Amino acid sequence: MANGTAALAAESVVREFGDGDNAVRAVDGVSVNIAPGEFVALVGRSGSGKTTLLNLLAGLDRPSEGKVWFEGRELSGLSEKELVGLRRERIGFVFQSFGLIPLLSAFENVELPLHIGGVSWRERRRRANESLELVGLLGRSGHRPYELSGGEQQRVAIARALVAGPSVVFADEPTGELDSVTAESIGGIMREIGASRGVTVVTATHDLMLADMADRRLQMADGRITSIED
Repeated sequence: MANGTAALAAESVVREFGDGDNAVRAVDGVSVNIAPGEFVALVGRSGSGKTTLLNLLAGLDRPSEGKVWFEGRELSGLSEKELVGLRRERIGFVFQSFGLIPLLSAFENVELPLHIGGVSWRERRRRANESLELVGLLGRSGHRPYELSGGEQQRVAIARALVAGPSVVFADEPTGELDSVTAESIGGIMREIGASRGVTVVTATHDLMLADMADRRLQMADGRITSIED
């Protein structure tokens, strides 16, 4: 049984792709509990299952077997509409490729999720500016992505992930396209998110420097967690 106080939990989770003899177990019987405000890194080689596990914990994919809980709610019991609402209101996402809209300014990219959610202009402005200030980019809010460095673009992406006030942020290879100095600053921001806001952060990463900044590092191989380092 999953820990009811966990922000995220998985119990004997399996994710298979394909059928019969061609079936591949990308995640193979994983159980894990992640506490509120914890910064956890999923590490491993390509094909180890870390991104698949991240997607299962985020409700972007459904397990073939086992159960996943988000703040005590078992995800398989939720409708697609409920999952969309959960992702919109309680979850933030950060991706390797930043995912910013080129024609929009940093401010407009950050406030877009609130605009889609029907939040008033005054409240959107307040929250977008607050998020940009948190990542140190309020002074660059009028710049479009092509006018920003890679590190600045990723900071905008983090601000966008935080703007709706999520309880959990999932980051898939957030430093994959950044140099080591910039990657370290992004890792520092992600640590600060948990420390100052109590946001749970789960990242899938090849970047061992980023992994070392996490509260826990879960090493994955062949779809299983092979070691846990605090």
